[in-house]
Amino acid sequence: MSSESKDTKFIKVLGVIATIMSVAMYVSYIPQIIANLEGNKGDYIQPLVAAINCSLWVTYGALRKDWPLTAANAPGILFGLFACYTALF
Repeated sequence: MSSESKDTKFIKVLGVIATIMSVAMYVSYIPQIIANLEGNKGDYIQPLVAAINCSLWVTYGALRKDWPLTAANAPGILFGLFACYTALF
């Protein structure tokens, strides 16, 4: 197997692992959302900024047809906005 083939395989595996970790990071908003809904309001700024950041990365990824990047950031839009909303109301 050539070194280019090994590098390509490594990059694909790295992309999958990074995508999984990114999704896990945004899913970790669930406890904050639950706490917000139970009346223990958290800060709204961090999830709002995360949602904006993810929106930019999803747009960039979609325009470049970089689907792992797009998939890794899409949950951040939803979970970030929902965490922000529940922190405010």
